[in-house]
This record gives sequence, structure tokens and C-alpha cells, in this order.
Amino acid sequence: MRVVVAGAGSVGRSIARELLSHDHEVVLIDKSPAAMRVAQVPEADWLLADACELSSLEAADVTSADVVVGATGDDKANLVFSLLCKTEFGVPRTVARVNNPKNEWMFDGSWGVDVAVSTPRIMTAMVEEAVAVGDLVRIFTFHQSGADIVEVTLPDDSPLVGARVGSVVWPTDTVLACIVRGAQPLAPTVDDTLESGDELVLVMGTQADEESLQHLLAHGGPAVAAVATSDPLVAPELAVPDGDDAPEGSAGSDEGR
Repeated sequence: MRVVVAGAGSVGRSIARELLSHDHEVVLIDKSPAAMRVAQVPEADWLLADACELSSLEAADVTSADVVVGATGDDKANLVFSLLCKTEFGVPRTVARVNNPKNEWMFDGSWGVDVAVSTPRIMTAMVEEAVAVGDLVRIFTFHQSGADIVEVTLPDDSPLVGARVGSVVWPTDTVLACIVRGAQPLAPTVDDTLESGDELVLVMGTQADEESLQHLLAHGGPAVAAVATSDPLVAPELAVPDGDDAPEGSAGSDEGR
């Protein structure tokens, strides 16, 4: 896979190193000479240029890229980079870093962004996940489908503790995707029994009812045989009554250095 990364600051270089370790081809673009720390990622191709200019993107051969990543510390630069790559070069997949949560609403398909990665939102979710037991924590939202990945840790007094997965009727458009028990991720089956401390990872579609899920997690209900569907873990009805915040100088770098 060929990936073009705009922004050669600490974030961009870290992304490049990870991709290179998985045998992908990476091009790093930055307009700041101070960001040209080629020795830190020598396996990548480096380009000293403004990632928001068409000539720079042509020089980086963005047309042949499978994915582009806007990883600068400037939200404007990441948006313009994504839009140009999507509309002018037809890049299949664009990923953009959101630095300021107030700008998150702009990072969607209208600006050519397929996947927006908000560092503040991810950190907030991780903090909540670390301390919240029994509460739903939204981990990630898929921008194309609108589906959410949510997590809940079952407390000792949860009514779902001891229940078979196949006996729990999840709300419409809600799927139990994974059970994390200790350090062990488990693919749930109808015969698995939920235990105290289990972390449940669920995917909620756009038609999912979060209040119904909250009620189910809080109050449980009588065991109900799972409805026979193509997916035995999903039932159509509920059986019970619920980086840095500011731009960093250079539009091509996330650190301004």
C-alpha cells in the first residue's frame, strides 16, 4: 500500500514509522525545512513542499496513493489537503487529524475526509473507559456509515452478569462484537456467559436506540430466547422495559519545527 502523509512533525513521523514497519510505502510532505528530519525515518520518501498546493501533490504522485493522511497541526491544512486529494486526484481513502474539537464538524465527506481522527475525543474516550464502570463509553464513530463503537464494563451488580449471550435480546441495530475478559478478547457465541468485569464492545447502527441499550444494561430482564436470525447474537426487539489544540505555525508541520 502506498501512503502519502502531510506533516512531518512527531505525529506524521510516528505514523510513517508504523506504516513502514508493516511494509507499506510512505511519502512524507512538509513545507518547513526544520521538519526535514530524514534521518529519523530514512526508509520514507521525503518531499519539502506545501501539501496544500496542487504542484506539490503532483510531485508526490498522490494519484498513485492508496491512502493519504493529513497529520499536520493545522486543521485548515488537513482539510485542504484532504479535499484536493479526493477531488483533484481521486484518492480512494483520506484520513485527517482533528486538532481542535470545535472544528470536528467540518471533517466529513464535503471536505473530502473519509475518516476523521480527533485526538481530544479519543483521549476523552480512553479516560472514560478507564474510570467508567457500567456506563456506555463511545469509542469511535464511522463517518461514512454513522455507526458507533461503544464499550461498557459490567459491574458486579449488573443484571447481565451470569446471563448467556444467546438469552440477551439486544436492541434493534445493536450488535455485540467482542467480549474482553481480562486481557483476552473473545468472539461472543450464544453459549458464552457474561461475567463481572467483562468489557462489552458493541456496534450501534444509525437506527440503534441508545436509551433502550442503557435500560437493558441497567435493569436487565427475564431471559429471552434469542430470535432466530442469520446472526444469533442480534435480535430485532428489546425484551425488557432500557495533539495540541492550536495550529503550530507551519501548515505542513504539526509542531512548527
